[in-house]
Amino acid sequence: MKTVLDICLVFLMLNTPGVLSLSTHVALIYPQDPVLRMGSNLTASCWVHPDLGVHASSLFWTLNGQQLPSSLYRVLSPTNLSVTLAGLNASRQTSGDNLVCHNHKGHILAGSCLYVGMPPEKPVNLTCWSRNTKDLTCSWAPGGRGETNISTQYRLKYKLRWYGKEKECEDYTHTQPYSCSITRDLHLFTPYEIWVEASNQLGQATSDVITLDILDVVTTDPPSGVTVSRVGLLEDQLSVRWEAPPALKDFLFQAKYQIRYRLEDSQDWKVMDDVGNQTSCRLAGLRPGTVYFVQVRCNPVGIYGSRKAGIWSEWSHPTAASTPHSERLMSGSCDSKSSGDSNSTLRRELKQFFGWVRKHAYGCSSMSMKLYDQWRVLMQKSHKARNQVLQGDKS
Repeated sequence: MKTVLDICLVFLMLNTPGVLSLSTHVALIYPQDPVLRMGSNLTASCWVHPDLGVHASSLFWTLNGQQLPSSLYRVLSPTNLSVTLAGLNASRQTSGDNLVCHNHKGHILAGSCLYVGMPPEKPVNLTCWSRNTKDLTCSWAPGGRGETNISTQYRLKYKLRWYGKEKECEDYTHTQPYSCSITRDLHLFTPYEIWVEASNQLGQATSDVITLDILDVVTTDPPSGVTVSRVGLLEDQLSVRWEAPPALKDFLFQAKYQIRYRLEDSQDWKVMDDVGNQTSCRLAGLRPGTVYFVQVRCNPVGIYGSRKAGIWSEWSHPTAASTPHSERLMSGSCDSKSSGDSNSTLRRELKQFFGWVRKHAYGCSSMSMKLYDQWRVLMQKSHKARNQVLQGDKS
């Protein structure tokens, strides 16, 4: 708080002309730098030294640079002028609101910083995770409406559940104001108790205590080496391959993977949840001649025998690939209606068989995939041959 007060006083002395040195004690404001709850009232007094030869009735007050109406003033003595503020609003900034006493020429005689806010409420949403078992990071949110509008400290506390000594996290991050990382002296196979304490000059509050084992909250780096490639000339498929997160290669765990993909000109991702523990997948049912962006993420399961699933990693960087153009689209022709009943029956039977294969081979399942690939190639060759015949008839 001392640093904040110093900033406030320096602001007053440097940014307003005609400031009289506070060391001369020509004037004083009481109370000096009070901390008040929102909605409270304040009566402040500006006392001027008799030798200054200034009568209190000639003084005036400003709050954050705006002159306060004289109806709020009261002359207590020839050297003392008070001002009463009712229903104070929250401070505009944590460095306080500037309440200043001026002489009739506008020179600053004395200043005070008002800190108006609320005591903290119980912090909520305390969540922790460990990246590759090398650290333990926790985040939380302020309780109630959020900010207290005055300087409030949050301390992440932790200890081993049964025999540990209470410790405080030291590595508070600036990018996320309500998070802290524990990066040393971590113990595996032992539960921790973790909580957050919030305090300011108006009060304090403590979050609920959570208990966790680091092995149960592990998250990994995203899968590496993600590649996306075409599947021969199959115009509606792409093959996706990746490697397990490098940092976990020496751990005993089973990974779950997810894939998501979207069209180049769309922001809507489609997520595939049935990838399982394999490190490759076939995307089917795609649009021919279209660019897709693909990402993969990992969830470590059962690290060192933990019975709980881990936490999903971040998505890998997007990898792009395009499906081949359709033979039918490139030829610019369509099926002839005069092909005959036999062709119609054959197409109907082939369509039924194709639907069965597609149902059993769709997505990342390996079941009947080889048969499905052979069938798709056969279908494309059939379309190509038929289009050549139709074009020959037209010529």
